[in-house]
Parts: sequence; structure tokens; C-alpha cells
Amino acid sequence: MKKIAMVIGVLSMAGFMAACGPDMATINSASDRAEADATRAEAAASAAEAAANQADAASKQADAAAAGAEDATRRANDAVSRLEAAFSTSVTK
Repeated sequence: MKKIAMVIGVLSMAGFMAACGPDMATINSASDRAEADATRAEAAASAAEAAANQADAASKQADAAAAGAEDATRRANDAVSRLEAAFSTSVTK
């Protein structure tokens, strides 16, 4: 009787340990998901960095275009001033 009680006790302890112990399949699945998420996050970070670099290049081009437009405006204003001066001198003669 003592032997049967001991075997039942050992079996119930083994069952309890199996039921309460870590489920490796769940742990491996969670690890795989975490690794996949990290890979996606790294890809997103790389894409964001590339987009930032493109935005920086576009900003520099816009600055250069704005400077060119300001220069063209200045030249046009100079031409208008010279034309007005020429017209003014021709009218007064």
C-alpha cells in the first residue's frame, strides 16, 4: 500500500510539474515573433533613415532653387530700373 501511494505521489508530482512547467513551444513561438518584430523594426528604421536623407537632399535643392529665384528677381529689377532710366532720359530730351 505504501508503495502504491508513493508511486501515485510521484506520478502526481510529475504531472503537476509537467502542467506547471514552462511550455517550450510557447517560448520558442514568442521568441520567433519577437525576432521577426525586431527585423521589421530594423527595416522600418532603415527606410526612415533613407527617407530622411532624401528629404535632406530635396531641402538642399529647394534652398538652391530659392537662391536662384532671388538672384533672378534681383537681375529683373535691375533691368527694369535701367529700362525706366533709359525711358526717362529719352523722354526728357
